[in-house]
Amino acid sequence: MFLSAFCLPFLRLFSTFPLSFVVRLRHLSSGLPTTAATRAILRMSLCVVAAGGLLAGCSPTYDWRTVMNNDNGYTVDLPAKPGSDTRQIDVAGTSMKMAMQTAEAGPAVFAVGTLMLPSDDPQVQRTALDFLRDGLARNVGTAPAAHAVQIPMAAGGQVPGLEMTLSGKAGEQKETRTIYARFVAHGRHVYQAAIIASQPLPQEQVDQFFRSFQLY
Repeated sequence: MFLSAFCLPFLRLFSTFPLSFVVRLRHLSSGLPTTAATRAILRMSLCVVAAGGLLAGCSPTYDWRTVMNNDNGYTVDLPAKPGSDTRQIDVAGTSMKMAMQTAEAGPAVFAVGTLMLPSDDPQVQRTALDFLRDGLARNVGTAPAAHAVQIPMAAGGQVPGLEMTLSGKAGEQKETRTIYARFVAHGRHVYQAAIIASQPLPQEQVDQFFRSFQLY
């Protein structure tokens, strides 16, 4: 059951939208000067520190399950039952729909965001990729250093994407956050698969998430 309060060891993002999401988002707002999509994830993650005492007494549970998102064209393994949210965001002056699917496990949120583009023009794709990459890095005050990676297709083959791992301070309280992220453009979609954690995660859990992320 998703709790309406936000004092869990970590938050379940975008659950029971819209009421609980709006209440939690207002309560945790830190005024970070960044994009709505990345700000929403990181604002919600700030309660990790407040719930540190609870985290110390429990071990994360990774209840992996394969989620097929036919609407947005991907499949991914998530460590818990996911929640979701859809909203309009401004990307370089153009309003675009952003769909988020998120799951919480211990000190981390696993999220896949899908940005719907007005066209599959390569310049539009690059603008959206830069928007997501830069916004995520800006939340923790670091440079958006990314390297090339291949993203698998469910039917076979791969498409080029970007990957980055960041660590920095987030929010007014400057809590440490570690971010693992991959970005890829495919047709009229740009995807952001990310893990945001209050501490570095075991590599096998990071690998489980990213290796399972495949596009249709």
